[in-house]
Amino acid sequence: MRALGERILQTLRQLRGPDTAPSVFETTALIVGTLFLLIGFAIAFPVFFGHELSISGTGSIGAAAAYGGAITAVLSFALGRFLMRPEIDSPDVPRDGFAVPGDRLRWYDLAAIAFAHAAIAYLGWSGISKLLELSFVGAPVFAFPGAILVAVAIALTAYVCFLSAAALTPMSLSLVLAVFLVVGAFAAMLASSDPHWWRDNLSALGMSTNNGSIAFNVTLIIAGVMVTTISRYATAGLPVDDEHDRRGRTLVRAGLILMGLFLACVGIFPVDEFFVIHNTVATGMAVVYAVVVVGLPWFLRGVPQVFVLFGWAYVVVIVVLAVLFAVGYYNLTAVELIAAILIFSWIIVFLRTAGSVRTASRTAQAATTSRVG
Repeated sequence: MRALGERILQTLRQLRGPDTAPSVFETTALIVGTLFLLIGFAIAFPVFFGHELSISGTGSIGAAAAYGGAITAVLSFALGRFLMRPEIDSPDVPRDGFAVPGDRLRWYDLAAIAFAHAAIAYLGWSGISKLLELSFVGAPVFAFPGAILVAVAIALTAYVCFLSAAALTPMSLSLVLAVFLVVGAFAAMLASSDPHWWRDNLSALGMSTNNGSIAFNVTLIIAGVMVTTISRYATAGLPVDDEHDRRGRTLVRAGLILMGLFLACVGIFPVDEFFVIHNTVATGMAVVYAVVVVGLPWFLRGVPQVFVLFGWAYVVVIVVLAVLFAVGYYNLTAVELIAAILIFSWIIVFLRTAGSVRTASRTAQAATTSRVG
């Protein structure tokens, strides 16, 4: 079995064409997608044969695409990491979009990212099938076209997830985080057994008595792990000219990691079972965010002033929302939802800003070197 697997991998490497990054990624992704297309059809058609299928629901083509897409996402992500691994695995060579040699994604980072891809695939295909069912009310699906549709969904999932794994960058990871948070939150809201959960607070979705608690809490836990990964991405290549800059970079990284840990703990400790701990970590995440944002110009002196003002404006908005909640104008759900959107959008923009600062520093160093030469 192992020999067969190695033979298949060797064939894939021979078929993928010239050894240039774009052609390697695209060609190999197409090959992987084609393989999953054939496998998906080979499994779906015998299962569907002789049945008249529905578009969504139990035993439907939508359910098959959702479950198959989730499994495919994990497998294709793993293939992307394995097949596109560089030949030279040296600690002096940067990997995974990091600017610092030797730094790389750990196994728990990759596990969280793979799970996020699987969740996006599952929820995405489930939502699309539900939408199609509402568009084609009462329309039956026969075995052959149903198997084709499921196979295409699986192949598309394999293609996208393979490319995502093979070329992970800070920006692609931040996009995965954003999409994962959105689909996870909406899944929890739609699965909620209490239609009026919003009258309490956002954490009501994670209560053990709520049907959507698993989706909500798992989303927060995985997102917390991803935030810790992003914190390393965002700070690894920031220029440090002296001990002050190095200490400031460490403080910002520690703050972002602490935010990720607190976010995961919000999911680990539901509010109805661990009221004190839940509220402590939720409040702590907001406090740490405010400290990092307000102190950013002192921690990282090279950060553009525009971004500093951008972060301060976010903090002011969150404070105003808290005051409006205190006087009874807004309920807690509105405050938590807007604050969460602001915090995660700031993290994503910070990732881009850190990259631009790193690029500007490299350009300045290159110009200085050329003048000296």
